[in-house]
Amino acid sequence: MYKALLRPLLFRFDPEQVHYFTFRLIRFLHGIPGYAALVRKNFVVDDPRLEREVFGLTFRNPVGLAAGFDKDAVLFRELSDYGFGFIEVGTLTPKAQPGNPKKRLFRLKEDQAIINRMGFNNGGVSEARLRLEKKNGVLIGGNIGKNKVTPNEQAIDDYEACFEALYEVVDYFVVNVSSPNTPNLRALQDKEPLTRLLNRLQKLNKEKPEPRPVLLKIAPDLTDSQLKDIVDIVRDTGIAGVIATNTTISREGLQDDNKTETGGLSGKPLKERSTEVIRFLHRESGGSFPIIGVGGIHSAEDALEKLDAGASLVQLYTGFIYEGPALIKSINKALLDRS
Repeated sequence: MYKALLRPLLFRFDPEQVHYFTFRLIRFLHGIPGYAALVRKNFVVDDPRLEREVFGLTFRNPVGLAAGFDKDAVLFRELSDYGFGFIEVGTLTPKAQPGNPKKRLFRLKEDQAIINRMGFNNGGVSEARLRLEKKNGVLIGGNIGKNKVTPNEQAIDDYEACFEALYEVVDYFVVNVSSPNTPNLRALQDKEPLTRLLNRLQKLNKEKPEPRPVLLKIAPDLTDSQLKDIVDIVRDTGIAGVIATNTTISREGLQDDNKTETGGLSGKPLKERSTEVIRFLHRESGGSFPIIGVGGIHSAEDALEKLDAGASLVQLYTGFIYEGPALIKSINKALLDRS
Protein backbone atom coordinates (compact mmCIF):
# COMPACT_ATOMS: atom_id res chain seq x y z
CA MET A 1 0.00 0.00 0.00
CA TYR A 2 2.75 2.45 0.91
CA LYS A 3 4.84 1.97 -2.24
CA ALA A 4 1.83 1.60 -4.55
CA LEU A 5 -0.34 4.45 -3.26
CA LEU A 6 1.17 6.69 -0.60
CA ARG A 7 4.72 7.09 -1.87
CA PRO A 8 3.77 8.20 -5.42
CA LEU A 9 1.43 10.80 -3.91
CA LEU A 10 3.91 12.08 -1.31
CA PHE A 11 6.76 12.20 -3.81
CA ARG A 12 4.84 14.75 -5.90
CA PHE A 13 5.53 17.43 -3.28
CA ASP A 14 8.52 19.16 -1.70
CA PRO A 15 10.34 16.60 0.48
CA GLU A 16 10.76 18.82 3.54
CA GLN A 17 7.09 19.84 3.48
CA VAL A 18 6.12 16.19 3.08
CA HIS A 19 8.27 15.27 6.08
CA TYR A 20 6.42 17.64 8.39
CA PHE A 21 3.03 16.76 6.87
CA THR A 22 3.72 13.08 7.48
CA PHE A 23 4.65 13.80 11.11
CA ARG A 24 1.36 15.64 11.63
CA LEU A 25 -0.56 12.85 9.94
CA ILE A 26 1.05 10.09 12.02
CA ARG A 27 0.38 12.03 15.22
CA PHE A 28 -3.26 12.62 14.20
CA LEU A 29 -3.82 8.97 13.33
CA HIS A 30 -2.27 7.79 16.59
CA GLY A 31 -4.83 9.90 18.40
CA ILE A 32 -7.61 7.69 17.01
CA PRO A 33 -8.51 4.98 19.56
CA GLY A 34 -7.15 1.61 18.47
CA TYR A 35 -4.96 2.93 15.67
CA ALA A 36 -1.64 2.45 17.48
CA ALA A 37 -2.58 -1.12 18.39
CA LEU A 38 -3.47 -1.82 14.75
CA VAL A 39 -0.10 -0.45 13.57
CA ARG A 40 1.76 -2.60 16.09
CA LYS A 41 -0.20 -5.67 15.04
CA ASN A 42 0.76 -5.13 11.41
CA PHE A 43 4.41 -4.18 11.78
CA VAL A 44 5.91 -5.28 15.11
CA VAL A 45 7.68 -8.63 15.12
CA ASP A 46 7.83 -9.58 18.78
CA ASP A 47 10.15 -12.52 19.33
CA PRO A 48 12.82 -13.01 22.01
CA ARG A 49 15.18 -14.39 19.34
CA LEU A 50 15.46 -10.87 17.94
CA GLU A 51 16.77 -9.37 21.17
CA ARG A 52 20.33 -8.10 21.16
CA GLU A 53 22.60 -7.23 24.08
CA VAL A 54 24.90 -4.49 22.83
CA PHE A 55 27.10 -2.13 24.89
CA GLY A 56 25.17 -3.07 28.01
CA LEU A 57 21.71 -2.35 26.62
CA THR A 58 18.94 -4.76 25.61
CA PHE A 59 17.44 -4.01 22.18
CA ARG A 60 14.13 -5.73 21.43
CA ASN A 61 15.36 -6.12 17.85
CA PRO A 62 18.44 -4.86 15.97
CA VAL A 63 16.64 -2.48 13.58
CA GLY A 64 16.70 1.18 14.59
CA LEU A 65 15.73 4.54 13.16
CA ALA A 66 18.77 6.69 12.38
CA ALA A 67 19.24 10.24 13.56
CA GLY A 68 17.97 13.00 11.30
CA PHE A 69 14.42 11.71 10.93
CA ASP A 70 13.03 12.71 14.34
CA LYS A 71 15.46 15.55 14.95
CA ASP A 72 13.52 17.17 17.79
CA ALA A 73 12.25 14.04 19.54
CA VAL A 74 8.62 14.81 18.76
CA LEU A 75 7.43 11.47 17.31
CA PHE A 76 9.62 8.74 18.80
CA ARG A 77 6.78 6.96 20.61
CA GLU A 78 4.61 6.76 17.51
CA LEU A 79 7.54 5.73 15.29
CA SER A 80 8.43 2.90 17.66
CA ASP A 81 4.99 1.39 16.94
CA TYR A 82 6.20 0.58 13.41
CA GLY A 83 8.55 -2.06 14.74
CA PHE A 84 11.83 -0.26 15.42
CA GLY A 85 13.95 -1.72 18.19
CA PHE A 86 15.34 1.71 19.02
CA ILE A 87 15.06 5.34 17.95
CA GLU A 88 17.91 7.81 17.62
CA VAL A 89 16.88 11.46 17.93
CA GLY A 90 18.77 14.56 16.86
CA THR A 91 21.20 15.86 15.90
CA LEU A 92 20.54 18.19 18.84
CA THR A 93 22.55 21.30 19.65
CA PRO A 94 22.70 23.40 22.83
CA LYS A 95 20.79 26.31 21.31
CA ALA A 96 17.97 26.23 18.79
CA GLN A 97 19.02 27.01 15.25
CA PRO A 98 17.14 27.21 11.94
CA GLY A 99 19.68 25.28 9.90
CA ASN A 100 20.66 26.15 6.36
CA PRO A 101 18.48 28.15 3.95
CA LYS A 102 15.73 26.29 2.11
CA LYS A 103 15.49 24.49 -0.28
CA ARG A 104 17.77 21.98 1.43
CA LEU A 105 16.32 18.50 0.96
CA PHE A 106 16.27 16.75 -2.42
CA ARG A 107 15.06 13.38 -3.68
CA LEU A 108 17.08 11.53 -6.28
CA LYS A 109 14.37 9.15 -7.39
CA GLU A 110 16.42 7.60 -10.20
CA ASP A 111 19.08 6.66 -7.65
CA GLN A 112 16.73 5.94 -4.72
CA ALA A 113 18.67 8.46 -2.70
CA ILE A 114 18.38 11.76 -0.86
CA ILE A 115 20.67 14.77 -0.63
CA ASN A 116 20.27 16.98 2.41
CA ARG A 117 22.02 20.09 3.61
CA MET A 118 19.74 20.68 6.59
CA GLY A 119 22.48 21.98 8.89
CA PHE A 120 21.41 20.65 12.31
CA ASN A 121 18.07 22.48 12.28
CA ASN A 122 16.49 21.83 15.69
CA GLY A 123 14.71 23.52 18.55
CA GLY A 124 17.54 23.05 21.01
CA VAL A 125 18.39 20.32 23.45
CA SER A 126 16.34 21.70 26.37
CA GLU A 127 13.01 21.37 24.55
CA ALA A 128 13.85 17.87 23.38
CA ARG A 129 14.75 16.86 26.91
CA LEU A 130 11.25 17.74 28.14
CA ARG A 131 9.66 15.48 25.55
CA LEU A 132 12.10 12.65 26.23
CA GLU A 133 11.15 12.63 29.90
CA LYS A 134 8.03 10.78 28.70
CA LYS A 135 9.71 8.17 26.55
CA ASN A 136 7.71 5.32 28.15
CA GLY A 137 10.09 2.45 27.56
CA VAL A 138 11.29 3.38 24.06
CA LEU A 139 15.05 2.81 23.81
CA ILE A 140 16.47 6.18 22.78
CA GLY A 141 19.82 7.32 21.45
CA GLY A 142 20.74 10.98 21.69
CA ASN A 143 22.72 12.29 18.72
CA ILE A 144 24.56 15.49 19.71
CA GLY A 145 26.44 18.19 17.83
CA LYS A 146 27.65 21.75 18.01
CA ASN A 147 25.91 24.96 17.01
CA LYS A 148 26.93 26.43 13.66
CA VAL A 149 28.22 29.64 15.26
CA THR A 150 30.40 27.80 17.77
CA PRO A 151 34.04 27.71 16.62
CA ASN A 152 35.72 24.32 16.63
CA GLU A 153 38.02 25.49 19.44
CA GLN A 154 34.94 25.71 21.70
CA ALA A 155 33.06 22.73 20.30
CA ILE A 156 33.70 20.60 23.39
CA ASP A 157 31.57 22.97 25.44
CA ASP A 158 28.60 22.39 23.12
CA TYR A 159 28.93 18.61 23.28
CA GLU A 160 29.25 18.70 27.07
CA ALA A 161 26.13 20.90 27.36
CA CYS A 162 24.12 18.44 25.26
CA PHE A 163 25.46 15.50 27.27
CA GLU A 164 24.44 17.08 30.56
CA ALA A 165 20.98 18.01 29.28
CA LEU A 166 20.20 14.56 27.89
CA TYR A 167 21.99 12.28 30.35
CA GLU A 168 18.88 11.37 32.34
CA VAL A 169 16.57 10.85 29.36
CA VAL A 170 18.56 8.87 26.75
CA ASP A 171 19.98 5.37 26.81
CA TYR A 172 23.09 6.06 24.74
CA PHE A 173 24.86 9.01 23.12
CA VAL A 174 26.16 9.54 19.60
CA VAL A 175 28.84 12.17 18.95
CA ASN A 176 28.24 13.60 15.49
CA VAL A 177 31.35 15.17 13.99
CA SER A 178 30.75 13.78 10.51
CA SER A 179 27.89 15.80 9.02
CA PRO A 180 29.03 17.63 5.87
CA ASN A 181 26.44 20.37 6.40
CA THR A 182 27.99 22.36 9.27
CA PRO A 183 31.08 24.32 8.18
CA ASN A 184 34.36 22.81 9.41
CA LEU A 185 32.59 20.18 11.54
CA ARG A 186 34.38 17.28 9.85
CA ALA A 187 37.72 18.75 10.92
CA LEU A 188 36.81 17.44 14.39
CA GLN A 189 37.26 13.91 13.01
CA ASP A 190 41.03 14.44 12.95
CA LYS A 191 42.78 12.30 15.51
CA GLU A 192 43.92 14.96 17.97
CA PRO A 193 40.73 17.05 18.32
CA LEU A 194 38.52 13.96 18.25
CA THR A 195 40.52 12.21 20.97
CA ARG A 196 40.37 15.34 23.10
CA LEU A 197 36.60 15.66 22.62
CA LEU A 198 35.84 12.03 23.42
CA ASN A 199 38.15 11.98 26.44
CA ARG A 200 36.35 15.02 27.86
CA LEU A 201 32.96 13.41 27.36
CA GLN A 202 34.16 10.13 28.85
CA LYS A 203 35.52 11.94 31.91
CA LEU A 204 32.14 13.58 32.38
CA ASN A 205 30.40 10.28 31.73
CA LYS A 206 32.42 8.37 34.32
CA GLU A 207 31.45 10.90 36.98
CA LYS A 208 27.80 9.93 36.55
CA PRO A 209 26.18 7.23 38.73
CA GLU A 210 25.33 5.19 35.63
CA PRO A 211 27.59 6.03 32.67
CA ARG A 212 25.90 5.93 29.27
CA PRO A 213 27.39 4.23 26.22
CA VAL A 214 29.02 6.86 24.01
CA LEU A 215 29.32 6.15 20.29
CA LEU A 216 31.01 8.00 17.47
CA LYS A 217 29.31 8.52 14.10
CA ILE A 218 31.81 8.64 11.25
CA ALA A 219 31.77 9.69 7.61
CA PRO A 220 32.01 7.16 4.78
CA ASP A 221 34.58 9.39 3.08
CA LEU A 222 37.43 8.58 5.48
CA THR A 223 40.55 6.93 4.07
CA ASP A 224 41.87 3.60 5.33
CA SER A 225 44.50 5.48 7.32
CA GLN A 226 41.84 7.62 8.95
CA LEU A 227 39.73 4.55 9.71
CA LYS A 228 42.74 2.98 11.42
CA ASP A 229 42.95 6.16 13.50
CA ILE A 230 39.29 5.67 14.43
CA VAL A 231 40.06 2.17 15.71
CA ASP A 232 42.89 3.58 17.82
CA ILE A 233 40.70 6.40 19.11
CA VAL A 234 37.94 4.01 20.18
CA ARG A 235 40.47 1.92 22.09
CA ASP A 236 42.26 4.89 23.65
CA THR A 237 39.13 6.72 24.79
CA GLY A 238 37.14 3.66 25.80
CA ILE A 239 33.96 4.74 24.04
CA ALA A 240 31.35 2.06 23.44
CA GLY A 241 31.40 1.83 19.66
CA VAL A 242 30.95 3.40 16.23
CA ILE A 243 28.08 4.22 13.89
CA ALA A 244 29.14 3.64 10.28
CA THR A 245 28.25 5.68 8.37
CA ASN A 246 26.91 9.20 8.00
CA THR A 247 26.08 10.70 4.60
CA THR A 248 28.69 11.04 1.86
CA ILE A 249 29.91 13.97 -0.21
CA SER A 250 30.67 11.62 -3.12
CA ARG A 251 28.49 11.79 -6.23
CA GLU A 252 29.97 8.82 -8.05
CA GLY A 253 27.60 6.94 -10.34
CA LEU A 254 24.53 9.13 -9.79
CA GLN A 255 21.94 9.54 -12.55
CA ASP A 256 19.30 11.92 -11.17
CA ASP A 257 19.33 15.60 -12.16
CA ASN A 258 19.53 16.58 -8.47
CA LYS A 259 23.00 15.03 -8.19
CA THR A 260 24.58 18.49 -8.48
CA GLU A 261 23.04 19.70 -5.22
CA THR A 262 25.44 20.20 -2.33
CA GLY A 263 25.01 18.33 0.93
CA GLY A 264 25.19 14.81 2.26
CA LEU A 265 24.03 11.92 0.09
CA SER A 266 22.16 8.97 1.62
CA GLY A 267 20.35 5.97 0.20
CA LYS A 268 21.21 3.14 -2.17
CA PRO A 269 24.39 4.68 -3.63
CA LEU A 270 25.92 4.62 -0.13
CA LYS A 271 25.26 0.92 0.48
CA GLU A 272 28.54 -0.57 -0.71
CA ARG A 273 30.83 2.05 0.82
CA SER A 274 29.06 1.88 4.18
CA THR A 275 29.44 -1.90 4.22
CA GLU A 276 33.11 -1.59 3.26
CA VAL A 277 33.70 0.72 6.22
CA ILE A 278 31.92 -1.67 8.59
CA ARG A 279 33.96 -4.62 7.33
CA PHE A 280 37.22 -2.66 7.58
CA LEU A 281 36.56 -1.48 11.14
CA HIS A 282 35.47 -4.93 12.27
CA ARG A 283 38.57 -6.54 10.79
CA GLU A 284 41.04 -3.90 12.01
CA SER A 285 39.59 -3.91 15.53
CA GLY A 286 39.29 -7.68 15.76
CA GLY A 287 35.63 -7.17 16.58
CA SER A 288 36.60 -5.46 19.82
CA PHE A 289 33.78 -2.90 19.73
CA PRO A 290 30.20 -2.85 18.43
CA ILE A 291 29.31 -1.16 15.16
CA ILE A 292 25.89 0.15 14.17
CA GLY A 293 25.56 -0.16 10.40
CA VAL A 294 23.65 2.49 8.47
CA GLY A 295 23.68 3.53 4.83
CA GLY A 296 21.77 2.25 1.83
CA ILE A 297 19.58 -0.35 3.54
CA HIS A 298 16.57 -0.76 1.27
CA SER A 299 15.89 -4.47 1.75
CA ALA A 300 16.29 -7.28 4.25
CA GLU A 301 19.25 -8.52 2.21
CA ASP A 302 20.96 -5.14 2.58
CA ALA A 303 20.56 -5.30 6.36
CA LEU A 304 21.86 -8.87 6.56
CA GLU A 305 24.88 -7.81 4.51
CA LYS A 306 25.70 -5.13 7.08
CA LEU A 307 25.33 -7.59 9.95
CA ASP A 308 27.48 -10.17 8.18
CA ALA A 309 30.15 -7.51 7.64
CA GLY A 310 30.41 -7.01 11.39
CA ALA A 311 27.59 -4.73 12.48
CA SER A 312 25.78 -5.58 15.71
CA LEU A 313 22.76 -3.39 14.91
CA VAL A 314 21.47 -1.52 11.86
CA GLN A 315 19.62 1.74 11.31
CA LEU A 316 17.30 2.98 8.57
CA TYR A 317 16.66 6.44 7.20
CA THR A 318 16.39 6.82 3.43
CA GLY A 319 15.30 3.19 3.01
CA PHE A 320 12.46 3.84 5.43
CA ILE A 321 11.32 6.75 3.25
CA TYR A 322 11.53 4.83 -0.03
CA GLU A 323 10.34 1.40 1.15
CA GLY A 324 8.00 2.27 4.03
CA PRO A 325 7.53 0.60 7.41
CA ALA A 326 7.19 -2.88 5.89
CA LEU A 327 10.98 -2.80 5.53
CA ILE A 328 11.45 -3.06 9.30
CA LYS A 329 9.22 -6.11 9.48
CA SER A 330 10.90 -7.79 6.52
CA ILE A 331 14.35 -7.40 8.11
CA ASN A 332 13.19 -8.85 11.41
CA LYS A 333 11.42 -11.72 9.66
CA ALA A 334 14.58 -12.46 7.66
CA LEU A 335 16.57 -12.58 10.90
CA LEU A 336 14.10 -15.05 12.37
CA ASP A 337 14.33 -17.20 9.24
CA ARG A 338 18.07 -17.37 9.85
CA SER A 339 17.82 -18.34 13.51
